[in-house]
Amino acid sequence: MTKLSREQIMEIIPHRDPFLLIDEIKELVPGECVVAIKHVRPDEYYFEGHFPSEPVMPGVLIIEALAQAGAVGVLSIPENQGKVAYFGGIDNARFRDKVVPGDELTLEVTLDKIKSRGGKGTATAYKNGKVCASADILFMMGK
Repeated sequence: MTKLSREQIMEIIPHRDPFLLIDEIKELVPGECVVAIKHVRPDEYYFEGHFPSEPVMPGVLIIEALAQAGAVGVLSIPENQGKVAYFGGIDNARFRDKVVPGDELTLEVTLDKIKSRGGKGTATAYKNGKVCASADILFMMGK
């Protein structure tokens, strides 16, 4: 199992601030699974408008953080290095608890199917050991 810093993550996926939504990789088995961490900081740009009186991380950004974690898992396979993984679809998305400033998200993605042109993964976000969001994510490979 491999651990990666934010700088090492940026060597694998093209995302940059303010849209890089994962801070570290705790576990990585390329092509199989990944566990990432997102520290939800009070100064995140989206809290200014979502919602000013009760800051909540948008669900779509939780799904994006899961997708970025999954992309690290897919693009860590030697034959995929240098490619880009794009969203192909989101199925069965569910949100069970809100995410607020100060939370730490654990993002787990199991890569269920990977082919040369795309694939599928099962993604779950946890805070304090409890599921706060989950989805099946589909991706397409590009150059």
